[in-house]
Amino acid sequence: MKSMRSWLFVPGHRQPMIDKALGLPADVLIFDLEDGVPEAEKDVARSRVAAALDGVRGGPTRFVRVHDAGSSELDADLQAIARAGLQGLVLPKVQGPEDVLQMCRWLDRHETRAGISSGGVRLLAIIESARGLVQAPAIASVTPRLVGLMFGAEDFALDLGLFSHPGQGLVNYARSALAVAAASGQIRAIDKVFTDISDPDGLAVEARRARDLGFAGKAVIHPGQVGAVNEIFSPTEVEERWARRIVEAFERRADEGPATVDGQMVDRPILERARWILDRFEEEG
Repeated sequence: MKSMRSWLFVPGHRQPMIDKALGLPADVLIFDLEDGVPEAEKDVARSRVAAALDGVRGGPTRFVRVHDAGSSELDADLQAIARAGLQGLVLPKVQGPEDVLQMCRWLDRHETRAGISSGGVRLLAIIESARGLVQAPAIASVTPRLVGLMFGAEDFALDLGLFSHPGQGLVNYARSALAVAAASGQIRAIDKVFTDISDPDGLAVEARRARDLGFAGKAVIHPGQVGAVNEIFSPTEVEERWARRIVEAFERRADEGPATVDGQMVDRPILERARWILDRFEEEG
């Protein structure tokens, strides 16, 4: 699957936004049927998202955020979007592995009938509660369909009963825990949205902090945020040059022991990280 650095939420009832999003450099579009759509517009959103999934292929990967496992709206969501253009589902308010397995069972029954290859629809789970965070390691390893965990900060703060937005310490604890959980399942950690679309500097600071915490990408809510997120979650040319020196140093050696690069001893875990950086650089360059 292609790069998954930027995940752009697109309200499913807003046709101009859908049309624009399909031509943007976002790695993943999340056509939203849940919180971003007013109750009176749910059926309109399902129809418009279904049409977008049926449209011209190419461009960003297409995921759809459906309602949560306990919602009466979920079945209508799934019936509308089960079609060949569906590449992934975003599952909100995931509390435990069973929420993900429920979706897997539905997909197992309906994929082939919808013209989708078996196992072709991938999943992203949004962790938005204390229970979900505690269960995150089990969620991360529950199915090969799962490509990542996303942190939902606003609902997480609500679940904890906070009167205002959570402080940085709490946010970083939860983000770190989610990143570790995702790594334990060898899937991606996707950071929360940055809601102030008029503050690009703040977005950059938060995205870099997320990268340092182990996140592989970030949710965005405005086209203007996409470029910065793609850049920050890509290897830099400095990192690429460092990684290439590491790999070349090992290739010149006749044995498997450590090498010396820039005056420092480098062992095999650092070599593997260098190879990973080069893979990402070539994938996203």
